[in-house]
Amino acid sequence: MLRRLMADIREMVREQSEYWELLYVMSRRDLMLRYKQTIMGFGWAFFMPVLNTILFSVIFVRVAKLDVGVPYPVFAYCGLLAWNLTASALRFSVNSLTANINLVAKVYFPREIFPFSAVFVSVVDFAVGGLVLIALLIYYKVAVTPAILFLPVILVIQMLFTAAVALLLAMGNLFYRDVKYLFEVVVTLWMFGSSVLYPLDSITGLPGLVLSLNPITPILDAYRDVILFGRLPPMPEMAAVFGASVIMLGVSWVMFHRAEHQFAEYI
Repeated sequence: MLRRLMADIREMVREQSEYWELLYVMSRRDLMLRYKQTIMGFGWAFFMPVLNTILFSVIFVRVAKLDVGVPYPVFAYCGLLAWNLTASALRFSVNSLTANINLVAKVYFPREIFPFSAVFVSVVDFAVGGLVLIALLIYYKVAVTPAILFLPVILVIQMLFTAAVALLLAMGNLFYRDVKYLFEVVVTLWMFGSSVLYPLDSITGLPGLVLSLNPITPILDAYRDVILFGRLPPMPEMAAVFGASVIMLGVSWVMFHRAEHQFAEYI
């Protein structure tokens, strides 16, 4: 069993090294298709986070009067921007195999390129949306500290976690087409069960304990730590999230790789 696992890993690494240019081409193609024939173009990358920030600022500032330690609009936008990276990548990856039927069925290449390209495209959206976050930081006079240098590490951890889930969703939706409908329900509940719009320490008791187990929450909190609060996130927590993300990616990637030979049967 171990020998087969090591053989699978070597084959996966070899294929990715051989087809990295195809991953780049697919990512560029998906990026162009996403904004083709749209008036706003890349503006859609930050339009929804901005709109949701305005909406929830009215709710949590004027109605619920939530105190988060920094101006709420910048708190909410930071969470929404980071959350949208994962949510957008998963939303596009769930249909990534079924939307490319001809390529999956007729041409040989590592099929994980499709969900991986969805993740890379969402990183581009994240970078574009970051321009609005910079403007908010300037407007609300939120100081940036050297802790911001830890930001790339958080981004890599989030990409690993997102890629792991993306592989499972893409494969699952190919075998069971109702996965994409279930995903839309789950991702909405997942957002409100994460620290996207409010700190989870504001929720006490059993609900707060359950929500604290959400794997995306430490990542979202880490973004706010380094960007808004000028401090490094808890290192033991980040090490645990990193380790769990690597293991998840390895397991989901091997599962995806071993199931590839069945994909053409389910097209």
